[in-house]
Amino acid sequence: MQENKVDHRSEVHVKAILFDKDGTLLDFTGMWGFWTDCVLRDFREQLAVRGMEMDEADLPQIWGTFHDERGRMNGYDVRGPLAMGTMDEVYAVLTWHGYRAGLSWAEAKMIVRACLEQAEEAMEVHRPAHPLPGVREFLGQSRSQGLKMGVVTADETASAVKHLQWMELDAYFDVVIGTDLVERGKPFPDMLLLACERLGVQTQQVMVIGDTDGDMEMARAAGAGCKIGIGEPGKIQLADLTIQTFHELLSGGLGR
Repeated sequence: MQENKVDHRSEVHVKAILFDKDGTLLDFTGMWGFWTDCVLRDFREQLAVRGMEMDEADLPQIWGTFHDERGRMNGYDVRGPLAMGTMDEVYAVLTWHGYRAGLSWAEAKMIVRACLEQAEEAMEVHRPAHPLPGVREFLGQSRSQGLKMGVVTADETASAVKHLQWMELDAYFDVVIGTDLVERGKPFPDMLLLACERLGVQTQQVMVIGDTDGDMEMARAAGAGCKIGIGEPGKIQLADLTIQTFHELLSGGLGR
């Protein structure tokens, strides 16, 4: 990247960077694979106790996840519910599958809630949040350049702060905006607009970095200055630029 430029077409004076959390700052599969395996294992056990079962072939359809021969999550669809949905949406999808398996809607809700609580307890013990390659270095470089930084995530704000603390990254961020702080989550612009308001910057002065087109659409709708996707080339259609790791942003910097 050239100084004071965030893409190859237009000059944008970047004053702030807003990051998605899962799949952008932290390893999505490591974090949510652990959580998914906990929830689905407990959920299927609860179905079995009641003489019901979930077809193995249904697993990828629940949240848009990929699984190995033992049923463990080993990848995810960046267009799917787990990658792009709010936690309430993720809960509702699993409740629907419980209903399909033969539970009443009320019973399915109660079982899903219990499974989620058990998964959260396991998460607290194991803390499976790990930064992606180059994240810590990029945050340090950006901070040294005087850039403001924030997180805009489909997760709940308290959970997002906790996960950042687990990775010892929380001190880098001036603001953390979860979907619970706005009326509409991604791909709507509400979170980005709230983050800009709290940071005291204009939307056109903001770079957004995320791993899904939901992040990019949020940035486009809000009028962000630049949209950078992180992931495999071609997977994120709406980005101005796609990188595979943060190391690609380190050498050139993000001059103001």
